[in-house]
Amino acid sequence: MTWWQALILGLLQGLTEFLPVSSSGHLVLAQHVLGLHLTPDVTFEVFLHTGTALSIITVYRQRLWHILKDTLPSLMRPLPTYQVNSNSRMIWQVLFASIPAGIAYLFLESQLEWSYAHPWFACIMLIATGILLGCTFFAQNNAGEVTLPKSILIGLSQSVSLLPGVSRSGATISTGLLFGVKSETAADFSFIMVLPVILGAALIKGLELIQSPETIDWLPILLGTTIAYGTGIFAIQVVLSFVRKGRLHTFAIYCVGVGVLGLLFL
Repeated sequence: MTWWQALILGLLQGLTEFLPVSSSGHLVLAQHVLGLHLTPDVTFEVFLHTGTALSIITVYRQRLWHILKDTLPSLMRPLPTYQVNSNSRMIWQVLFASIPAGIAYLFLESQLEWSYAHPWFACIMLIATGILLGCTFFAQNNAGEVTLPKSILIGLSQSVSLLPGVSRSGATISTGLLFGVKSETAADFSFIMVLPVILGAALIKGLELIQSPETIDWLPILLGTTIAYGTGIFAIQVVLSFVRKGRLHTFAIYCVGVGVLGLLFL
């Protein structure tokens, strides 16, 4: 892999992992229209995911520290409970929110492969993502918090984002907003809840790497990881800015536009 390929992949990973525009949808369309093959090898993908995970940890380092500090003591008890403290409560919410995506990935793998092989499907899902983002225009000035039932609903929307064209951050933040969750709280939960998913995927691929060791060219890997880390921080801050201002629906125009153009030109 060359340094410029690592640069492009790092930019794509860092930006589209968090911006509500669907990285998978763009990847499917780019591969079909331009004849590109942008899927990195296992080693490079492990480090790219690690870079984006570190960007979440950097932005939310204080919140994550308080979550760990408040939760670990409760886990030492014989029967850990659903704590009143919002930090320790988030652990349970994230765990429950992760269940639907895990089940969907295990039992719908063949259907997911089919969806990635049909670019028109990604276009339709991009339009659907745009419509969902547009609906957040009517969910302004919420004051609610994430509850266990709401976390499961947000988790369901995360499972749908396994489909190409459905933005994970867009779907999860929009679901939170539409169910009355405060805008910044919905965004915070969306980014924190994906951390176990990204780290888990990196761990699985890391184990694959250990089982089949290969010669590693560290220069493009370190470059791509650094770029993914830096652009990931930037993308998170951009999304948070739009969410705080109640302008998440702005991304709807882009998603619908790309989806419509894809259907017209495919």
